[in-house]
Amino acid sequence: MTDSTSSAASVLTLIADDMREVDVVIARRLGSGVPLVGEVSRYIISAGGKRLRPALLLLVCGALGWRGEQRFNLAAVVEFIHTATLLHDDVVDDSTLRRGRATANQAFGNPASVLVGDFLYSRAFQMMLDAHDMRVMEILAEATNVIAEGEVMQLMNMHDPSFDEAGYLQVIRSKTAKLFEASARLGAVLAGAPPALEQACADYGQALGTAFQVIDDVLDYDGDVGELGKNLGDDLREGKVTLPLIAAMRRGTEQQRDTVRRAVETGSVDELDPIMAIVRATGALDVAREAAASEAQRAIDAASKLPANPHRAGLLQLAASLLQRRN
Repeated sequence: MTDSTSSAASVLTLIADDMREVDVVIARRLGSGVPLVGEVSRYIISAGGKRLRPALLLLVCGALGWRGEQRFNLAAVVEFIHTATLLHDDVVDDSTLRRGRATANQAFGNPASVLVGDFLYSRAFQMMLDAHDMRVMEILAEATNVIAEGEVMQLMNMHDPSFDEAGYLQVIRSKTAKLFEASARLGAVLAGAPPALEQACADYGQALGTAFQVIDDVLDYDGDVGELGKNLGDDLREGKVTLPLIAAMRRGTEQQRDTVRRAVETGSVDELDPIMAIVRATGALDVAREAAASEAQRAIDAASKLPANPHRAGLLQLAASLLQRRN
């Protein structure tokens, strides 16, 4: 177990009992009269994962001293929304491996994955109604819309070597960080936090989600496939221009830039080893890790505005642990 994994695990012990309650809600609300719906849903949810988004909501509730049962329902909602995006993403990206096993689209086919993703979205919106709070509906409706926009922005910029860092950050703040932001904001809304504190929680979530995605993109060129649970070079194969490639093209020689550009345009992983060598030689991984560190610090600064208690300490530790993340 890596330092970051053990550090994150120690944070999650704070909310272990809460997460068990969330699992009960998830199991109950996955029920459907259509057997394939439950089968595909259980397949991807049972794969595990870090469950950071529901954990974030629960940690913020804990930090703000709110113990109402609605936190379990909304934590399940954000996990359902996240799972729906994974089902759709893997179809769009033609992915074959996630969390160390075959993706749902590989196991059940693309049509089942898309339609079950739709089921999870719609079930999540049914569950939101249980909160009887239009603010909750507003936050989650906006988040799902922004996530979809982020997916389309990424699709539009596939195989485009001119895609720059500003565009990259816009995509990941929409596609990935938005649900982190919404999860943290929801915890504050449930707790009835004043506007400034709600915004601090949202800022924490956005910064944490951004750092998480930047590190994820680093690991596509510097990870261990056994720990990562997906194929190295998947981003390149899909034509995704992530920060390690952007930095490599900015810092490399003309020949190195041409090699990276050609690979991005074709989506070929035939030159994956030379690309990885270029990414390392140009210091692009350091550039990306520094960007992640900046976002992690932004998260730490935001969380520092919350009341001092073990749950706030957990939020601070979670942000710090991202910088040692290896999977």
